[in-house]
Amino acid sequence: MKIPEKAPSWTETPLIPDDLIKTRDLVIKANNEYLYWDDLKYQPMPEGITPEQVWAMVKLSRIIHTRYIPLADPKGKKFGYWQPDSVLRELHYIDQQAGGSILVEDSSVIAEEKRGYMINSLLDEAISSSQIEGAVTTRVVAKGMLQTGRKPKDRAEQMIYNNYISMQEIKEHTKEPLSIDLITKIHTSMTKDTLDDPAWEGRFRAPEDGEIHVFDDGQKVLHVPPPASSVSASMQELCDFINMENENEFVNPVIKAILIHFWIAYVHPFMDGNGRTARALFYWYMLKHKYWFFEYLSVSTAILSARAQYYRAFLYSEIDDNDATYFIMYNLMAIHKTIEELNAYIKRKQKEKKRAYRFALRYPTLNFRQRTLLASALEKPQEVFTIETHSNVHGVTYQTARTDLLALKDMGLLEMRKEGKKFIFTPAPNLAEKLES
Repeated sequence: MKIPEKAPSWTETPLIPDDLIKTRDLVIKANNEYLYWDDLKYQPMPEGITPEQVWAMVKLSRIIHTRYIPLADPKGKKFGYWQPDSVLRELHYIDQQAGGSILVEDSSVIAEEKRGYMINSLLDEAISSSQIEGAVTTRVVAKGMLQTGRKPKDRAEQMIYNNYISMQEIKEHTKEPLSIDLITKIHTSMTKDTLDDPAWEGRFRAPEDGEIHVFDDGQKVLHVPPPASSVSASMQELCDFINMENENEFVNPVIKAILIHFWIAYVHPFMDGNGRTARALFYWYMLKHKYWFFEYLSVSTAILSARAQYYRAFLYSEIDDNDATYFIMYNLMAIHKTIEELNAYIKRKQKEKKRAYRFALRYPTLNFRQRTLLASALEKPQEVFTIETHSNVHGVTYQTARTDLLALKDMGLLEMRKEGKKFIFTPAPNLAEKLES
């Protein structure tokens, strides 16, 4: 990707009082969309006003509102952020969803369905987060591995498997403060058997490891992290900031969670696996602060679909006076997109459930798992089911899953064949006719 151009020095641009009036609307737009110079300069300018003058007004408005945090670059310049109306709007949206989620309040969404939603999000998050870091495999193959419990065949699958296990384990640590031990523990879990050197697992990089660089997909250097000698101190500063509770200055938990992600990406404390660890800690902090519906979200899927914007938001934050608002804005929009996709997914599943209940009276002995499977089979007549997949999706034992599928086979609703040592189940050719006649 193209490295953003350096913005002109706003302090050297002469301004007069009339500039504030003329540029007001454009400054509001720039702050709500959080435009950097390379986008701002192409906006329609007020008559008699240059892009440099508008940029100077934008920078002045931002600096006035910036809240600085106790995290600084190698030169000692602190990072900061602020909350324009667009940020406040997104935070309000997240809080609304957290308090009124269908998964929390709708009694018709039973525990077994919630588990299904959670497992689906864990699968997506594990796959997407690993793919962002370079895991090369298809979602179909990766989901098949996780759902059937098959052992990973290569490094890419091992990355996804580790991510899946780690995302389940982080809930066990939500009562803990952020600590170096917790960060390294999550990194160890995330990177097991996936690093060039196993000794890197759970260990901060050291001066003897040499310099590291962050590259884009085209191998262009995007970021040079601070020297290894400062890593331990930088990570302790992160822990102190995240754990700090200041009665005089409240930092929204969502903002803090995003800043954890940002700081680990910036410092790059490990030789590899930084992104996976950063995103896991983001989820950990959200769950720690009772945003439980994040168990059902895969933010990495949204990031994966817009990776260039993700990198660009990070670079803007680094090159524009350490203004982390760019990175915060990007992540808030990714969260918003993910919440919308979850709500759409729930509506689809609720539609499937209604369809399943319509034929439940015809087969009153069917349990919820069997009805859900049949509803899915009606939507996807070519779908393949296995005992292992059914077991993992619904969180039941192998024997229970086997009983479910064999019962459907005996009723003529599924067909069964054997491939090697595995039993494969497919929808009966006349399934729709049997269920809806």
